[in-house]
This record gives sequence, C-alpha cells and structure tokens, in this order.
Amino acid sequence: MKKGLLGFCFGMIALAGNAQMQWPAVTNTNKPWTRWWWEGSAVNKPDITWNLEQYQKAGIGGVELTPIYGVYGHEKEFIDFLSPKWMEHFVYTLRGARKLGMGVDLANGTGWPFGGPWVKDQDASKSIYYKMYPLSEGQSLPEKIIYTREVLVRTANNKTVSADTLLQPVTRNKDLQSLALDQLQYAGNLPLQLLMAYSENGQAIDITKYVAADGQLDWKAPSGKWTLYALFEGLHGKMVERAAPGGEGYAIDHFSLAAANNYFKRFDQAFKGYDLSYLRSFFNDSYEVDDAKGQANWTPLLLDEFKKRKGYDLRHHLPALFGKGTSAGNARVIYDYRSVIDDLLLEHFTKTWKTWAAGKNKMVRNQSHGSPANTLDLYSVVDIPETEGNDILRFKFATSAANVTGKKLVSSESATWLNEHFLSSWADVKKIVDLFFLGGVNHIFYHGTAYSPKEAPWPGWLFYAAVHFQPTNPQWKDFHALNTYITRVQSFLQGGKPDNDVLLYYPIIDRYSQPGNALLQHFDGMEKNFEHTAFEELSKTMLEKGYGFDFFSDRQLKQFTMAGKKIQTGGNAYQTILLPANKLIDEKTFEKLMDLAKRGATILAYKHLPDSVPGLFNLEERQNKYQQLVDRLKFEKKDGLSTAQIGAGVVMLGDDVDQLLQAARVRKESLADKKLSMVRRRNANGTFYFISNRNEKSFADWITLQTPAASVAVFNPMTGETGLAKTRRLKDGQTEAWIELKIYESLIIQTYTTAKNGGLYPFMDLTGEPVALQNQWRLRFLDGGPVLPDPVKPEKLQSWTALTGEHGKHFSGTASYTTTFDRPNVNASHFVLDLGKVHETAEVKLNGKAVATLIGPDYKVTIPVSLLNPSNHLEIIVANLMANRIIHMDQTNQPWKIFYNTNMPARKKENAKDGIFTAAEWKPLPSGLLGPVTLTPAEPLTVTTTK
Repeated sequence: MKKGLLGFCFGMIALAGNAQMQWPAVTNTNKPWTRWWWEGSAVNKPDITWNLEQYQKAGIGGVELTPIYGVYGHEKEFIDFLSPKWMEHFVYTLRGARKLGMGVDLANGTGWPFGGPWVKDQDASKSIYYKMYPLSEGQSLPEKIIYTREVLVRTANNKTVSADTLLQPVTRNKDLQSLALDQLQYAGNLPLQLLMAYSENGQAIDITKYVAADGQLDWKAPSGKWTLYALFEGLHGKMVERAAPGGEGYAIDHFSLAAANNYFKRFDQAFKGYDLSYLRSFFNDSYEVDDAKGQANWTPLLLDEFKKRKGYDLRHHLPALFGKGTSAGNARVIYDYRSVIDDLLLEHFTKTWKTWAAGKNKMVRNQSHGSPANTLDLYSVVDIPETEGNDILRFKFATSAANVTGKKLVSSESATWLNEHFLSSWADVKKIVDLFFLGGVNHIFYHGTAYSPKEAPWPGWLFYAAVHFQPTNPQWKDFHALNTYITRVQSFLQGGKPDNDVLLYYPIIDRYSQPGNALLQHFDGMEKNFEHTAFEELSKTMLEKGYGFDFFSDRQLKQFTMAGKKIQTGGNAYQTILLPANKLIDEKTFEKLMDLAKRGATILAYKHLPDSVPGLFNLEERQNKYQQLVDRLKFEKKDGLSTAQIGAGVVMLGDDVDQLLQAARVRKESLADKKLSMVRRRNANGTFYFISNRNEKSFADWITLQTPAASVAVFNPMTGETGLAKTRRLKDGQTEAWIELKIYESLIIQTYTTAKNGGLYPFMDLTGEPVALQNQWRLRFLDGGPVLPDPVKPEKLQSWTALTGEHGKHFSGTASYTTTFDRPNVNASHFVLDLGKVHETAEVKLNGKAVATLIGPDYKVTIPVSLLNPSNHLEIIVANLMANRIIHMDQTNQPWKIFYNTNMPARKKENAKDGIFTAAEWKPLPSGLLGPVTLTPAEPLTVTTTK
C-alpha cells in the first residue's frame, strides 16, 4: 500500500465536515505580529496607512514599532523620536491600526538597549577599573593614584572617527546618524572612588580620605606588608545601537534606580496630552549593553547596596572580588557580587519598568537573555517573555518562566538572519517558526518589516538583517498562507496551558561562584555558561526522550505549593522536582524543597545532593543549617536508587535519569522514539499535541499518547482540515492514533475526555501510478522586474532563468503557468496534484477557482474528483525570491543599499565587499515551476485498528 500525504498548503477545499472539531475563534493576538522598523522615523500619514493595510491583508495581527537609523536622501523627512511631530504620527498609527483590527506595541527607545540623548553621565552605564600598589612598613607611595584611560571610539559602520573631532558631551556632536557611534570613551583621568589598604594578615583600611585632588597619597604603611587597591569609575560608553534620529545617546545604567526613573520621565513628558489607550504593550530588546569593549559592571551605589543585601562590606574583600585571594574566598565573594548585580537588574530596572508601564495600564514584553542575571526571574516579572535564536533549550528559559508563573503568552523574535539576504523562502521561515512552537513559544513576531513608502524604488526600505518581510518581496502575495498557518497553530497554543511533569532546577549559583577573567557573566541559554554540565546533559536528554519539563529558579520556588502529590505553580501541576547534580544550593532553597517533600512532593537528585551553600556572610551558620537538613534524610538503597522518605513525600538519588523519572511516574512520550518532535499542552477539551516531523523522510505510523482519550482528532494548520483520527486501545489502556506527516509537516492532535462524532481525517492512500501532465504549458510573467520577460511556451518545465534570456535571469516576481488536461480515466474519489519542484511559492487554480496556496517544501494538494471536468484548465502562479533582481542591481551598480549606520552587512563573509553585502558574484537562482507535474489517484486511507 502506497502512503500519500497532504502537502504543506493553505487549502480551500473542505474534504470533511466536522462540526464538533472546530478551530478556535481567531483574535489579532493569534496572528503573527512583526517588528516594524521606522527608519529615521521618516514616516508620513498616507504611507503609514498604506503599510498597515498591506500587513493586515497579508494576515499580520499587529506591529511592534521600533524607530532606527535613517535612509540617505530622506534627511529632511527625519522626525526626532518623542518630539511632538513624532507623537502625532504615533497616535495616528494607533488610530489606523485600531480601524484595521491590528495591535500595537512600542519599544521604549530606539534600536537597543534603552538609552538616548536625555541619559546624562550620572545615569549612563558604568565600568569599574582597579590598580594595585605594593607598600612595606613605613613606606609612602611615590606615584600618584591616577587611572588614565585612552580614548575609545567604535562605530557601527566601521568608519574611522577621529576622537579629536568629537565634542563633550556626546549629544553636542552634529550628524550623529552619520557618525553611527556604538561605543565612546573619552580620554582622561577617571575619578577615584575608593582606596583600600590590605595587610598580609588580613587587616583592611579605607584610606581614600588621604588622597589629594591631584592623586597624591599622604599615608605611610603601618608594620608589615601591604597592598593598596584603588577603584576608579568610568563611563562604559555603550551607545544606543542602531539609534534613530533623536534617540542617539548613552545606554542607561541598568543597576541604578535613579537612572531608570529618570529614563522613563522622558516618556511621561512626551506622552502627556496624547491618547495612547489603544497601545497594548511596551517592549525591550535583549540586554546587549556588553556588546562592546569591556563590561558595564558597576553602579555608583553598588558598595552600599552590597552591604545592605549581603551583610558585610565589600570594601574589605576587593582582593577576592578581583580573584587575588584564596580560591575558596574568591568564589564566595564573586558569587555575592554577581547576586547583588542580579538583584539590582531585577529590582531597579525590570520591576521599575514593569511598575511604570502598569501605571499606564500597559503590559511589558521583554527579552531577558544576555543579561548578567537570572533570566528566569527577569522573565517572570514581565507580562510577555520574549526569546530569539534557533535552539529549543534557549527558548525554554522564556517559556519555562511563563509556564512556572502562569503567563499566557511567550513571544519570539523570529527568523532573524535565517540565511543570507534574499535567500529565505516562506518554507524556511515555517521551519524556524515550528521550532519556536516546539520550544513553547505561542506569539510569533517576525524580525522584521521596515516601513517603506509606497513609491520607494524597488526593493524599498529594508532592515539590515534578513529575512525581508516586505511587500516588495515577490513571495508577499502568498504570505497569507504562512500567516494563516501560524494563526491556526497559535489559536490552539494560546488557548492552552502547559502539561509538563518535571521542574528542573536552574543551577545559576554554581556559575555565579566560578571566578573568571570578567566580573560578570551573561546568560543566554546553555551556550558558554552551561556547556558540558549535568544541567545541559539532563535538559538535552529529557528533550530528546520525550519528557516534558520546565526550568525553575530559587525565587520562583518560594511560590510552589502542594495539592496531594502534585507540585503547584502558576496554575499548573508538576509531578516532580529534579536537581541537576549542582554543587551549591542556598539553605533556604533546600529547606523549601524539604518542606514540599514533607507535604507529598517527589524530589529527585541526579547523582548527588549539593555539597555546600554559596556566599560568604554567616557561612558557618548557613552551612550547618544546610547539613542538618541533609542529615535528616535516611537513604536506603533499592533497585539502583537511594530513597529517603520524608513526611508524605520522598527524596531519591540516582545516576540514571530515566530510572529516576520513571520512579517519579513521569510520562515519557514515545513520539520521541519515532523521531518526531512535539510539545504537549492541555485545554478545556483534554490534551493536545503540536507534532512536527523535522526529518528528511515522511512518517506514517501509529503513535502512543500518554493521556486518556475518549476520542482523538487531527487538525492540519496548513490546510485547515480536521477530522477524527483512527485509534486503537492497547492492553495497558493507552491510546494509539494513526498519523501521517510529510517532511517538515506539522499537525495538532487533540484528545477529548468525551466521545466525539464526525468524519475521519482525510489521510490519503495513493491507489495508482502518477500521470504526468504533458500538454503544452504556457508561461506568462505577471508582476515584478526589472523587466517583464516575454511569454513563452516551454518544451519542458525548467527554471525560467533558462527560458527567457537575460530578462528572465534577472527577474524577481510572479509568473503564471497554464495548461490543460483531461480527467484521468481511473476510478478514484480523489487525485493528488503534485507540482514537483517549485521555486518558491505556488498558487493553484483549477478551472478558474482557487484551490490552494503552497509554500513548500512539499507542493501537493488533494483534489476531489467532483472538481474535475472532462477537460480541465490548470493555472499555477509562482513567486520566486528577491535574489535574482538584486544580483542584477549589484552587477550593474544600481543603488539600493542606502541606509545609515550598519547599512547592509553580509550574513556570510564571502558575500561581503568593503564590509557591505553584495550579490554581484552570484549566479541566477532557479525560479518558477520545475515540475514534473503529476496527478495520482487516491482514496481516503483505511488502517486496521487491531494489534
């Protein structure tokens, strides 16, 4: 029996009517949104309306407005960020979006990170520098206590800027758009903040007051040998990256409460008198302050904050802070320093921002990754955590925080730099979007769409990073198919709740306690910080083997409660907590774990329990308290596990994670054994799975579902089709369902707690041989450029670059392929139309009626025989990539790279010339319908349900 599958298509043919299996109602939040770049904020009202209308027609649900650098030749149209004129156009945007039913978010700045011309030196990001001076008994320091810093000028466009030409403060400089400053440190002596003297026997003396204004020290060393530590504070110099006009300036000090409050006052002033009621949320891009030379690792009140939070004076422990003490002391002091920075970023910046926005009845959406703090906690206090990248374990920091704290939405900056410019198809975008879904994301934001005037020459205004989600992209005509797919998936995902069993402890304490060359560490998924650790090992193992899990932090643990044997948090129930062989743990955290165990929780520890508590303050007392808790556990060895009963619960140790999880009755989805990827969630009907086949071969088989099911339904988010699944009950009571998935196809499988009636999902069985459509094809070019090639009647289907001379080689746009065919003389209820190879999207029309829009990588659609006439007219409208036209423009030196700042950097170095992307050396890419196009008879699949 030949197994056929439905293709990746947005179908308009209803093969089954299933009233009881309806797609959820659609809201604008279900639809994908896009980051909307306002380049130079050079916008006007008619083009704002036109742009929004194009997005709305394509199925985009909302925009996140972020102003960035400008476009050459349009300087007179630049509008300074937050100026009255800018606010007028912003309010106009809100009104226009509301009329179109689209949502709007606003970045609290231009580019990233937060900063701008109103950020004064006292509120800008800071760095700490130190110098050491040895002294012996009775000696005075002959040299002056001075730290002279050389000038540093870094630009986003790699152009050389003479420091001698730069004025102070930086905002006095004209034409900051052209300067494109990324980091600026002026030359000069940095102010002394502290001078400490440390004796060889551990005595510490603050001698700052003995330093004169010129840096001369008036102090003689007492008996013994001494080392002086001088601290100097300077501006880190990070500027707002990709800043828009009126947004150029220093990044703020994220650790300073005063800096945050002063920063948001500028928005209060700008917003006064304007109706922003329709605005949904404010947005913050990833931290990225340290995407520069050196670290922003200090704030003026840090020493005071440290003493208040840690109970001792950091001034007495500078050698340990800078890695000059004992290894044990260094680890404990650096932990305390990093955990204070963690507190300050959370409280002084993130919570302050959240409170400010809540005062305006707005949500906040935040990218916390890259921060020198516990990202789980930063994500936890905002309304919508946002992630980015291409790694599920990275995504899970944002999605875990949402799951553990009960947040409905998790967003993603999606499809950033998928490939080189102009090389990404909608099929490529779908692959990465599915990866976000598998990581728990349910609110897609494209990255991104640049505002572009309707009359701007092709390719219009573009953002510097691929992919280009622009109306000038030939694939735009079929963008609705991808957007409808995402909308359908998100209608399920947003309407559900997580259904994971394991809470995996995030061992950031271990990392905070590891000294290194830099004071701060920045946390961005597993990479760099947790590679080759048990935490990474367990995460990968559980992901690969089908165990549902979320990360959790010490702060989040405080909110955990028990209901029977289930651990409750954020309105969700978990089966167990797993410790990942971490070496350190706070005694209060361990006490909370033991309290949960007493109330019925199962606590698992991989390999061993932690050895010690972190930090320096009251170390002996805290370590004793922790050890007493451990000593109360009386472990017994059984079946390879060490088990200790404690109250109504249990603590188990073991070296085999599968054995531990099975002992805790954690569900293992066998889908993983069949190389299928999935995320499991629950809703009012039961449990549902988003399942994706990310393999290079099709799948057709029974799958076992780890959830009770009276009925099982299949929802195809690409075609919109629904239907009941063929199911069978195993001896152990588990339910199996039959599914089929093409390469990179995804389905939603819904289980129901009550029985449902309806037709079966129309998986197709190919019942005959394919019939090639060999009548004459006609190729006619519809829209695009630079020139429409002449119509042709190809002898065979092949890339249009080989059919139509030079015009065809350079053409990017859409073309129509038409042919006729007779209905095959075969007894069949359906036929599968297979287009073969297509570059890149295809709209299928049969006898004048739209049938499907196919975006790949599979280009098949199932057609009921009732739609076929004895003689039929078939039209395939194909759109290719932007690349071929760009190749021609670069080869003929036509100007399209017209942007300030970074302009158009290449994704790959081989495509760069003088630091700028060029396609001049590329060959024309295959385009159009390459076929072969075939019809194959098919019948709804019948599968035996006995086993």
